Amino acid sequence: MFPVARAALNLAARSVQHTAVRQAHRKYEPDFHDKYGNLVLLGGAAVFTAVWGYALTQIGIEWGFSPVGRVTPKEWRE
Repeated sequence: MFPVARAALNLAARSVQHTAVRQAHRKYEPDFHDKYGNLVLLGGAAVFTAVWGYALTQIGIEWGFSPVGRVTPKEWRE
């Protein structure tokens, strides 16, 4: 292995070890996602379901856009 590459790998390994040691001594504090993540997800799912439930049942969207059976052909004129 080349000396420059070996030094770079060694430096990178030391950096990773240093970061791991630094984080091991820190107390874990829950952040916003740890505290409220599931609550926000469930709230979003509830709003999504309510809005689409209203839209699909109350707005009066006409389903079945196929013209089969509703459109009759005109008689051919010669």
